[in-house]
Amino acid sequence: MGRLFWKFFLCILLAQVAATIGIGGAFWLRDQARSKAAELDTGAPAFIALDATAAVLKHGGMPALRAMLGEMQRPQVFVLDAGRRELLGRAVPSDLLAQVERQLAGDAPQRGIRRLAGPDGAHYVAFVQRSARGLRGAPGALPGLSARAEAPPGPGPGRGRRVEPAAAIAAATLASLLFAALLAWYFSRPIRALRSAFEAAAAGDLAPRFGDGGGDELRGLGRDFDRMSAQLRALMDGQRRLLHDVSHELRSPLARLQAAVGLAHQQPEKIASSLDRIERESMRMDKLVGGLLTLSRLEASPGIARREQIDLTEMVDEIVADARFEAGPDAPRLDVEAPGAIVVQGDPDLLWSALENVVRNAIRHGGEGGTVMVALGRHAGQAQVQVLDRGPGIAAQDLACVFQPFFRATPCKAGVDGHGLGLAIAQRVVLAHGGAIEAANREDGGLRVTISLPLQH
Repeated sequence: MGRLFWKFFLCILLAQVAATIGIGGAFWLRDQARSKAAELDTGAPAFIALDATAAVLKHGGMPALRAMLGEMQRPQVFVLDAGRRELLGRAVPSDLLAQVERQLAGDAPQRGIRRLAGPDGAHYVAFVQRSARGLRGAPGALPGLSARAEAPPGPGPGRGRRVEPAAAIAAATLASLLFAALLAWYFSRPIRALRSAFEAAAAGDLAPRFGDGGGDELRGLGRDFDRMSAQLRALMDGQRRLLHDVSHELRSPLARLQAAVGLAHQQPEKIASSLDRIERESMRMDKLVGGLLTLSRLEASPGIARREQIDLTEMVDEIVADARFEAGPDAPRLDVEAPGAIVVQGDPDLLWSALENVVRNAIRHGGEGGTVMVALGRHAGQAQVQVLDRGPGIAAQDLACVFQPFFRATPCKAGVDGHGLGLAIAQRVVLAHGGAIEAANREDGGLRVTISLPLQH
């Protein structure tokens, strides 16, 4: 058991013990207050004592009554004269005297008190105070009265009542101990499981550990950990795949560069063609590294620091004009449809790169002699740019992967250059501008890439 278990255990145990002691103490104080309060005794022993008092006063007079009251200790009989003075001058508890006064003033039948008349015609009131310990055979008690009032030896009802609160508090404490241990174990068990999962993740094991079943917040935390580990696993797999793809993409131009350098050394008369090959391969590598740097910068800082008003129609016209000039006579025909100026806000360099990558990708895979259409419009407060080609399209199972770095649809067109970074860069740029991009196959053949950007009003 770890320290967290004992913290839970002690806190819960202290709370339970404090509650038990508080409740037990409240009952104990109530019993103490009841035991200390003076009450009239209305039981059978009290009536016997009052009958004896009346008989002594009637047949023996006041001297005999005073003598009897002085010798009696239990039950304790008080006799008040008309001036509410006790015959022996003893102090009568105020709450007991108040009970006597209430009965004398009321019309209800009187219980626990007796009106007496002396030989001289004076009137008295006699009553008995209830004893907290019950009547016992104390010295000076009335003969025959102690035998009936004394409690039997051994564990009697009074003693059982005194033992009962202590047993109840002990049982409540044991139950609190057990409950605290179970609750602390219940809370600390999933936390220990999370700790072992974090240790395994730190060691490189990102396998799911907590399942998808229902449960409380701690089990929900375990499912969140599984989702986090799955995302980390996907990121690590993506990094490994990216490193493999970059190594593969760089290996081919490096191999061609080495071959061109070797050919230049072996055949000095062909150095011009070798230099041309070296220049083409170095430009290809420079383009690849530039694309990787752009992609890395967009993933590291998805926000847009530079924002300007941009006319998408004008930007697309310039991109299409450059693409027509570079593509040559065998490239697909490029057409632009636009309703007029469509203004958005963003980074012009990044948006240029995104649109150019999508357009050049359509030209590259659109098929010779086909048509690439770039259609601009407005829809639901968004600026839309659709790039449509007449190429072979993409397999349905590959559409979700088309925006991943270094992805290439199979089968690839022979002689098509590219590294599979254009659409990945375009997606990062569009998302950074608060837009969306998607690719779908056209019903009559070809691919449609739709870019949506917030309009600038």
